[in-house]
Amino acid sequence: MPENRAVSVSEAVACAKRALEGVRLRVVGEVSEFADKPGYRAAYFTVSDGSAAMSCLMWREQYEASGVVLRCGMLVEMAGHFSAYAAKGRMQFVVRSLSLAGEGRLRLQVAELARRLEAEGLMHPERKRALPAYPGRIGVVTSPRGKAVHDVLRTLRRRYPLAEILLAGVPVEGVEAPSAIAEGLDVVAAAHSDVVLLVRGGGSYEDLMPFNNEQVARAIVACPVPVVTGIGHEPDTSIADMVADVRASTPTAAAESVAPSVEELGATLHKMRRMLGRALQHRVQAAEHRLGLLVRRPVFTDCSVLVGPAAQALDQAGIALRRSLPERLQRDAESLYRLSGDLERIGSRMLPPVHDRVERLGWDLGRAAMQLMGRAGDSVGHTAARLHDLSPVAILGRGYAVCRTADAGSVIRSATQVSLGDRVNVLLGEGSLGCVVESTEKEKHDG
Repeated sequence: MPENRAVSVSEAVACAKRALEGVRLRVVGEVSEFADKPGYRAAYFTVSDGSAAMSCLMWREQYEASGVVLRCGMLVEMAGHFSAYAAKGRMQFVVRSLSLAGEGRLRLQVAELARRLEAEGLMHPERKRALPAYPGRIGVVTSPRGKAVHDVLRTLRRRYPLAEILLAGVPVEGVEAPSAIAEGLDVVAAAHSDVVLLVRGGGSYEDLMPFNNEQVARAIVACPVPVVTGIGHEPDTSIADMVADVRASTPTAAAESVAPSVEELGATLHKMRRMLGRALQHRVQAAEHRLGLLVRRPVFTDCSVLVGPAAQALDQAGIALRRSLPERLQRDAESLYRLSGDLERIGSRMLPPVHDRVERLGWDLGRAAMQLMGRAGDSVGHTAARLHDLSPVAILGRGYAVCRTADAGSVIRSATQVSLGDRVNVLLGEGSLGCVVESTEKEKHDG
């Protein structure tokens, strides 16, 4: 186009647009403005670096395909070319590809981890544990060279010097920091700490990334004692803060949360002492008043109140007894007299017949006894004679003898039971003989 010829505005803008579209760049910037309304065919936003700003657009299909949801403050990396919007005469950068850059990428990763841990329930309030009121041993996991450790130790010495402090010095930055922090938590917990402080001073988002590590988060959850975090400054919130039992804004605030103030503790004890004294005083006064009421009761001042009713009842019983005995004896005497008369009348009618019957029964019993004794005597005589006939003694008396072995005393019934020279005893009707077998002879007797 000749330089000395005047052109229209449209031609000028078109010329500029052709020139700009040839400039293709990769740009890094922070999103300062963003507009994505329903119905728009493109997403419009502005990026800047603090010194300059650049208007951008990205067509809807490409924006949704990038997977990035733009928000103000994000650091993004874009690839595209410049162009010009002729209707407004405005330059803009047409974005072809978009991704998070630097801290923006890190924040996206942290957000994804936070959502996953939240889904597992590691951040639920029901899982969080209460802090001990008066810990005897406090574990501190932090860098031994940072400002945070001095703030924590100074606060604990000032507020609660009674506690024993266990310090696990670990790196809080760099690739080795997550493993070291997890190991430090295990060490102070194994040393029987009552509570653990996980702290560090302020820093950039990248500096605080070890506390957004999944290994550190799970070590906090697995710690057997409550964990209090004080990481960075007030606005900083890490995943470690989210899963900790208590999150403090700073290391100093974390130390204050676990250490009761000695002054406050003394004031509390003094207040409790006064309350206990008043309670005991009221208790004694109430007991004294109750005792006074008991002492003034009539039962303790006049014994007749206690024994009077019983004595009066005894008198009444005596009067009733004296009145009832003569009458009862008189009635019993009259009844006895009537009964004795009835008995005499009954006896006079029954004794003569009974006497005659008893006499007859006595005679009958005597006769029956004589007859029974006679029959019994005859039976006993017959039985005695029979026993005498069967007695071995009677048999021996008729000249028979019983031969027994000398050693066992067994009766010898056959000549085969002895041998020549054996000693035998012979039982006679009167006395016995000791004999020696000189001969044997077998003889069969016909029965």
